[in-house]
Amino acid sequence: MYTLDDFDFDLPEALIALRPVRPRQASRMLVANDEIVDATVSDLPEFLRAGDLLVFNNTKVIPARLSGQRFRETSHGSGVSSIEVNLIERISGDTWMSLAKPAKRLKLGDVIRFKDLCATVIVKNGGEVTLTFDQTGEALDQAIETIGAMPLPPYIASKRPADARDMDDYQTVFATRTGAVAAPTASLHFDNELLSRLDALGVRSTEVTLHVGAGTFLPVKVDNIEEHKMHSEWGEVPSSAADIINKTLDAGGRVIPVGTTALRLIETAAVEVGKIAPWVGDTDIFIRPGYEFKIADGLMTNFHLPKSTLMMLVSALIGYDKVKDIYAHAIENGYRFFSYGDSSLLFRK
Repeated sequence: MYTLDDFDFDLPEALIALRPVRPRQASRMLVANDEIVDATVSDLPEFLRAGDLLVFNNTKVIPARLSGQRFRETSHGSGVSSIEVNLIERISGDTWMSLAKPAKRLKLGDVIRFKDLCATVIVKNGGEVTLTFDQTGEALDQAIETIGAMPLPPYIASKRPADARDMDDYQTVFATRTGAVAAPTASLHFDNELLSRLDALGVRSTEVTLHVGAGTFLPVKVDNIEEHKMHSEWGEVPSSAADIINKTLDAGGRVIPVGTTALRLIETAAVEVGKIAPWVGDTDIFIRPGYEFKIADGLMTNFHLPKSTLMMLVSALIGYDKVKDIYAHAIENGYRFFSYGDSSLLFRK
């Protein structure tokens, strides 16, 4: 039985990447199969073979961080306060659940103005507020796209504000389906040139959608990891993706999701070992040591936070002791960690 402390490790702060490497495929890549090999993402074709299948998450990140001012009429006149909002879940065409900072300055009925966009607080629960905007649907999406900033992870946002460069850096080259408030960061290492080389090799690819939520950054708060309740995220495995995954497995090819989001989704959609079906809905699958994988033969992923569910997922895939060795090697050899960090290619034990 594993406890939360089993997934802890000491990480030098200097190894936390605040910017990605450019070009994208120039990032380093640790490859772990029978042994640990140091490579770069540009070397990926050397470790794959014709008939393998990469599964990408095509979700598109919303610039969900909005800076505005709260306006409130009081007996002493108009009150104005600066408010920062992070959109976390869309409820309807004009309504979002959000995290506000500082939330103590807000109460029901307050209006927050974000340049030409206004929102009214209709629900408040601690730091979580529900906002109804004065625009809806595509008009609201366009307004957010214009005025919002990328919702960088807390460990980056605490060091520097998001800027124009992040609008490109924090989005994958195949992002098409708007809805995420965090990036599927393993896919950030791919560019069109690398995709073309993989295709020429005979490595195929397909796309699924999992709209990554803010819950991906929530800490595990229980010592017994079996008691942890995962956050829920919306996803879809279209019939085209299910078909090519099944054909790949039937032909003896390897199915390698790029990122833990893609892995969690295809395992959710599995109907038995070696077979997947089209699927759509909310998934809260929690993959930890002891889980029996049905679809994924490997995983391409970044280096994760201590005590995170992502560390538990990787341990389930390749073995707990192997993960300890890999992370010790990565730290000793100066790999860059977390969302803007380096990559790893891991094959199932």
